[in-house]
Amino acid sequence: MLKKFKKSEKGFTLIELLIVVAIIGILAAIAIPQFASYRQKAQNSAAVSDLRNTRTDLESYYGENFRYPY
Repeated sequence: MLKKFKKSEKGFTLIELLIVVAIIGILAAIAIPQFASYRQKAQNSAAVSDLRNTRTDLESYYGENFRYPY
């Protein structure tokens, strides 16, 4: 048989859970595009840093060998 719930029993109602899920969905919809933007900026910064390091390595090679590598 079904158990009858008393007023003193603690728990969440279905409406409360649906509201929480909706709020989490809204926050995720806002956060995911921002995260993608930050990720793209970080990748661009890493690429610029890699190019600077390559330039430094090439100039170092030139300073030691008086020519650039092939």
